[in-house]
Amino acid sequence: MVFRILLAVAGLVVLTFAADHLVLGSSRLAQRMQISPVVVGVVVIGLGTSAPEFLVSGVAAARGDTGLAVGNIAGSNILNLTLVLGIAALAGSVAVTSQVIRREVPLAVGAVTLFAFLAWAGLSPVTGVVLAVAGVCAVLVLLHWAGQGRGNQEVATEAAEFTQATATVDLPMQPSRLPAWFEPVRALLGLAGVLAGAQLLVSNASAIAADLGVPQVIIGFTLVALGTSLPELVTTVQAQRRGESDLVVGNLFGSNLFNSLVGGAIVGLASGSATPGRAAVALSVTMILTAGLAWMLLRRGLALNRIEALVLLAAYALTMPLLLST
Repeated sequence: MVFRILLAVAGLVVLTFAADHLVLGSSRLAQRMQISPVVVGVVVIGLGTSAPEFLVSGVAAARGDTGLAVGNIAGSNILNLTLVLGIAALAGSVAVTSQVIRREVPLAVGAVTLFAFLAWAGLSPVTGVVLAVAGVCAVLVLLHWAGQGRGNQEVATEAAEFTQATATVDLPMQPSRLPAWFEPVRALLGLAGVLAGAQLLVSNASAIAADLGVPQVIIGFTLVALGTSLPELVTTVQAQRRGESDLVVGNLFGSNLFNSLVGGAIVGLASGSATPGRAAVALSVTMILTAGLAWMLLRRGLALNRIEALVLLAAYALTMPLLLST
């Protein structure tokens, strides 16, 4: 048991480190290729930072561990909008613009709700296609919003700042000083590392669930989701310290959007057909409730204070008894 836990932690470390290089390599390669900064900011960075969650879930689903896959996505979504957002609000008031509340947040809440209902019904290749189509539509909407009324230079600056904020290793910011082959090799090695780390984490997390005699969905919600959500927690704390509350909220809700649509699509397509257990149904309901709670609290005054942060943390604390009672 102890050895399996150590292997799972090792997989998580590899996953986190490799994900950094996947995001940095992909985004800087896109910049070298003169791809629009809007595309870099929304698609490359947005998908890249959610890669640990949906690749871990994809590996789990392909292995037949659908409960672990759904638990990871649902757990990450719940963690982002309760524990991580709550910690950010405890560190200082989280203020957002009305535009973010009117556009990006409702889109993310809708994505979470769609995934929750489909997970409740049972993920399959058909629901995977539905989520994939919804994901493409969401990306097109985000691309439109990202470029609307803003210059490419502004978006490029924000993308560069976000890339630097997500890095947990000290990497040079000027890709032009590096040889041309460096970024594609970094991105490919990062992808290989993410897949290897995901395989190591999932195989041992599944074995731990069997050893403990608990449903895989609970291990996915706790051990795996906590691990794959660590990058979001680090990024959120760094952004909050710099006073970039919009980046905090956008990162967390954006992560939930990509987790739900892209991650859900991968799980549905990889899992064949799965009937949800009671714990998965409980997680689906909890996902909708926590997303709605975070949205409601942010809408009240376009900010979160410390009391509201405690409400979010309490909501996270209540999810475990709910799961264990199912």
